[in-house]
Amino acid sequence: MSNVSRETHDLLDQYVNLVTLWNPKINLVAPSTLVDFRNRHIEDCLQLTEIMETPNGHWVDIGSGGGLPGLVIAIAFRKAQLKLTLVESDKRKCEFLRTVIRELGLKNVSILPQRIESISPLNADYMSARALAALPKLLGYISWHLSSDGIAWLMKGRKWQEELVAAEETWQFKSEQFPSKTDSEAAILKISGVSHA
Repeated sequence: MSNVSRETHDLLDQYVNLVTLWNPKINLVAPSTLVDFRNRHIEDCLQLTEIMETPNGHWVDIGSGGGLPGLVIAIAFRKAQLKLTLVESDKRKCEFLRTVIRELGLKNVSILPQRIESISPLNADYMSARALAALPKLLGYISWHLSSDGIAWLMKGRKWQEELVAAEETWQFKSEQFPSKTDSEAAILKISGVSHA
């Protein structure tokens, strides 16, 4: 696993065990990815912790699902001055997220069991999303919930370049791209200054 402390490593192991236990019931991740869960999901999400400085303030993870990357961020930055809100509308997935938060003793995380588009602006300092929607749609959520000087970290798949081009037709924003270490065709996008074009 990435260069993390023993305590973080142990908490991530507990999280992996809970995903493995719950996945047959509520399909948190594609069953085919469970075999390589650490590299495919945990290492992928830990890239965010390697790219950025220790965050402080309010972090909103949208479409949290099984907690990727939200819970990984919460575990890695549990000692930072950071409050995390996981936005997830699926009640069963919320039950799983609550179980992880309770069993791992994560004090810095809360769950908002609603649809992203129905929530009042959250004024987040940071936002994240992984495998949620195409970039043009994501930027709508980000423009609504991100503070004016906030940063969004978006984990995008193999069509990220096409999505960037499409997004630039309707949105103005600053972007920086970081190649993924776990998928040579994927990227992590650092997005800020989002407004309608």
